[in-house]
Amino acid sequence: MTSAAAPAGAGFDLDSGWRLHPGVALRPEPFGALLYHFHTRKLSFLKSPTIVEVVRTLAEHPTARDACAAAGVPIDDPGTARLYLHALGQLADSRMIEPREGEDPVS
Repeated sequence: MTSAAAPAGAGFDLDSGWRLHPGVALRPEPFGALLYHFHTRKLSFLKSPTIVEVVRTLAEHPTARDACAAAGVPIDDPGTARLYLHALGQLADSRMIEPREGEDPVS
């Protein structure tokens, strides 16, 4: 019996508090932004000003859902939610974003 791997972001909890990892620099670019993780040396591209705003302000909001809402993301729309959950999940999987201190998101 085989099992398919969970897609990136499948376990991302929108209702937990998140922040940009302290070892990550976010550099705005005309296309969106670059994220560089100084510890892992990983580089990520954010190709939407909206996801840049969500990531940039994660720590300012109680939950990732609140950060999305503040950036104007219609997170209650299933298609939109899937896209943002996927993007945020990939950023969490690559340790670009992390749960805020003292919080352990539900997977």
